[in-house]
Amino acid sequence: MGERGTPRQLPLDLQHDAAFSRDDLVVSPANADAVGLIDRWPDWPAPVVVLAGPAGSGKTHLGAIWREVSSAAEFEPGAIGESAIKAAEAGPVFIDDADRAGLDEQGLFHLINAVRGAGTQLLLTARRFPAAWGVKLPDLASRLKAATTVEIGEPDDLLLAGVITKLFADRQVEVEPHVVQYLVRRIERSLSTAIRVVDRLDRAALEQQSRITRALATEAVSALDEGQRELDL
Repeated sequence: MGERGTPRQLPLDLQHDAAFSRDDLVVSPANADAVGLIDRWPDWPAPVVVLAGPAGSGKTHLGAIWREVSSAAEFEPGAIGESAIKAAEAGPVFIDDADRAGLDEQGLFHLINAVRGAGTQLLLTARRFPAAWGVKLPDLASRLKAATTVEIGEPDDLLLAGVITKLFADRQVEVEPHVVQYLVRRIERSLSTAIRVVDRLDRAALEQQSRITRALATEAVSALDEGQRELDL
């Protein structure tokens, strides 16, 4: 029971989907070049652009923003068929995680040719620069060398703090700046981890009917660390 005999409030099992609009984007030196490129579309230096950065750096968010403004068609990197070629002849195309295992190299080669021939654009996201993808098709490797590659760094303190503050604000939760700074120092440097820790803290605060304090943040971070250790075993 809570204070004055009220029953303890349990958090509803609601999913807080990640917001992928331009207004939800926090900009810092870590992603400024990539954001600038997205904002300049369609004035791009090359028809094929690669956003390269570590997991959790915000590549998917930027890709979603670009898809929204460009009405780009999205295709899986392992299945780039005739439908993708036709889409490229009509407008922009987006492929997320292009360097994952099983890349359709022949399909990507023909897609890039279609993009160049039609004067449209192709945006690829990846964890690594194209030269490190292990592409075996020489013609595709040559095409990727001609692409413009923009690096996204690991989230810096400014970016992580801004993201965490905004995630709490989106939930209409007030958090003291010192708690945000504690989270920035303690969590893995990725936007996905920031989302997870905010979700855990929001649920814990609702369940305990308390404010989000440093002590509550310590519990949440420790729980995330323990969960990660179990996954690593």
